[in-house]
Amino acid sequence: MIHDLSLEDILFLDIETVPQFASYKEVPEPMKELWERKASYLMKPGETAAGLYQRAGIYAEFGKIVCISGGGFRQKEGAWHFRLKSYFGTDEKILLQEFTKSLKQLTEIRQNLKLCAHNGKEFDFPYIARRMLVNHLRVPAKLNVAGKKPWEVDFLDTMELWRFGDYKHYTSLNLLAYIFGIPTPKDDIDGSMVGAVYHEQKDLKRIVTYCEKDVLTIAQLFLQYRGEPLLAESAVVSSTTFE
Repeated sequence: MIHDLSLEDILFLDIETVPQFASYKEVPEPMKELWERKASYLMKPGETAAGLYQRAGIYAEFGKIVCISGGGFRQKEGAWHFRLKSYFGTDEKILLQEFTKSLKQLTEIRQNLKLCAHNGKEFDFPYIARRMLVNHLRVPAKLNVAGKKPWEVDFLDTMELWRFGDYKHYTSLNLLAYIFGIPTPKDDIDGSMVGAVYHEQKDLKRIVTYCEKDVLTIAQLFLQYRGEPLLAESAVVSSTTFE
């Protein structure tokens, strides 16, 4: 199936999320009680709700998006190039509005557009949709899959493609990058460090760089699934839009 897809009709995505508050002490009391209830299902012996709060960013009810990076293949002079664009900031609503605008524009140009992420069906895509609703924004048609049949959903997932029907199997992007000989995206920070880099170091640029590396790795992995050569570093460029 993936060999029949046009690479130019795929938008590769990754998001970075953090807990809504810098520390557990800052969490409002009503939400703190709700987090404690959530954490009670996650705790191992010796752990506390406060100690687990650093993981709150992976749950859309307790976290927020600080960066969405996207990338797409484009032909230039007979060769593939990969264009990267990121939306990031401390105001999640503005970030989501800007992302939605670009996604809508690209959807109008690319009628067969599909979204691709690693574990995107279980994390990135629903997380974006949920945070859209929390911010009182309309969920873009590409992400609003409620009531759609499986073949009507325009999602691709590099982790699902690797499963080959084994739904118990989970393989990290980092591991797949290693076994396919793709430069690792985790050469600076990893997902567990994003919250601290955002709240404590205030270094959004570092998070954006990490997010864009993940997007490129997902695209490179997709090429490997198709039996195609990896992109050269010189073929990767920054862009102002997803178009």
